[in-house]
Amino acid sequence: MPSETLWEIARAEVEKKEKPGGGDEGEKSVFFVGSKNGGKTTIILRCLDRDEPTRPTLALEYTFGRRARGHNTPKDIAHFWELGGGTSLLDLARIPITADSLRTFSVVLVLDLSRPSELWLTAEHLLRAVRTHVENLGQPGTRAAATPRTWSPVPEDHPDREFIDPFPIPLVIIGSKYDVFQNLDSEKRKVICRTLRFLAHHHGATLMFTGKSEALLLKTRSVISHLAFGVGVDRSKALTLDQNKPLFIPAGLDSFSQIGPPPSAAGDIGKLRVQTPLELWKEVYNKAFPLQTKSDRKDLKDPGRDPQYAEREVDAMRAQKDQELEQYKRSASKSWREIDLEP
Repeated sequence: MPSETLWEIARAEVEKKEKPGGGDEGEKSVFFVGSKNGGKTTIILRCLDRDEPTRPTLALEYTFGRRARGHNTPKDIAHFWELGGGTSLLDLARIPITADSLRTFSVVLVLDLSRPSELWLTAEHLLRAVRTHVENLGQPGTRAAATPRTWSPVPEDHPDREFIDPFPIPLVIIGSKYDVFQNLDSEKRKVICRTLRFLAHHHGATLMFTGKSEALLLKTRSVISHLAFGVGVDRSKALTLDQNKPLFIPAGLDSFSQIGPPPSAAGDIGKLRVQTPLELWKEVYNKAFPLQTKSDRKDLKDPGRDPQYAEREVDAMRAQKDQELEQYKRSASKSWREIDLEP
């Protein structure tokens, strides 16, 4: 069979680029969000084969990786974004997600399994912030809406298709620190596993657990590589539903019937006043793992007071300025009280 001429190859490249989004298939973006100190940086470095010491993520960080498709072919490029601070810097989620990158964008939500009381709050706030921004970008008349992306995580014949509210872009939920999680009480693990399965299935997301073992790290790397470079993943052989093992459930392979109802006494569920299944699972989960009080989470909302970002000279100047501010407030308050308002 005769080989293609240079002209035919060039024409094929032009036709590819003229198709909607055809010119950017070689570049994808993956946005990591999730629990503070949950292991996001470790996952990224492992995916990129970088043997570097991890350091706390300050606000929003970016890196990239390249991978060749084959011999004498251009390398695919993957852009990796990581949001630090847990749920304290939600506004920064708007920076990496743009109309130009949306069609090849994916989100990885990393949840720290060793801190179950924070799981639902972290997932709820981050997923809401990202979903809202993505949906705003896709409003009619916008540039992103002009080049719609075909994204269907649930098969057409899936029995739950009408009850799932799929995330607008590919989503992977990773439960990190499985090494700690596996030592929890079996009933607690049951509640966490079933709740995360419901949350992932509700959003049409892939769910997996990871930890320090080489097997789990390789599986995590495989999933992220699929998002970043389109490397294939054998979905069916990797399926793990057993709550006594690290879960791995690709999007669309779970079902509400297999997950079952929220793990709570029937009488307790009947007393809850909720409107949707999502609200029901939230109430049951938060009853099993009560949220922190506002006072407990106060420091999380001010990264400037986070000890992991400590700088002696800067902190000393900040303390001095805080003291000066307090003195000014007291002086101003005293002066105001001494003002004679009588005519």
